[in-house]
Amino acid sequence: MMIFLIILVILAVIVFYAIGVYNNYVNYDVENKKAFSDLGTFLQKRLDLIPNLVETVKGYASHESKTLESVVEARNRMLKIDLSDSKNIEEIQAMENQLTKTLRSLFALNESYPDLKANTSFLELQETLKEIESEIVGARRYYNATAGDLNKFIRKFPAVLFAGIFRFKGAELFKEDIDAKQAPKVSF
Repeated sequence: MMIFLIILVILAVIVFYAIGVYNNYVNYDVENKKAFSDLGTFLQKRLDLIPNLVETVKGYASHESKTLESVVEARNRMLKIDLSDSKNIEEIQAMENQLTKTLRSLFALNESYPDLKANTSFLELQETLKEIESEIVGARRYYNATAGDLNKFIRKFPAVLFAGIFRFKGAELFKEDIDAKQAPKVSF
């Protein structure tokens, strides 16, 4: 009878521990999904600003149609992606990095067009975009921090013992393309 009680207590401890592990996973997973959603919100905010930016530049640099078209095309490709679905993270990363590259090309144009550089609408849009880019960087960092926390939790012992049983899934880190960091070369 005593052995039965000991086994029952051990099983109860294991069950309660498993419940705790599962609840911790849920907390990490929800926080990661929330962070991804916030990142998507900032990406959408930037997408909404781009048409105004392109229209402003178009009046000053009409013969720069290739640069303007590449910005519009990158934006349109990104609009086709569901920014709220973390299953699309690799596609979102690729499109977001391409859009960043094309926007840098667009801003490089202002060096060649003094009138554009002095246009208050362009300057305001540029400043707003800089703020959004800063928000995106912060949201990326936070998302990656939550993804890292979730991934560490799943891999640590003894939670790793329950990861397979409960089918815990890790989170993909948001990586920036190295080419997107480089300033574009614009020559006339």
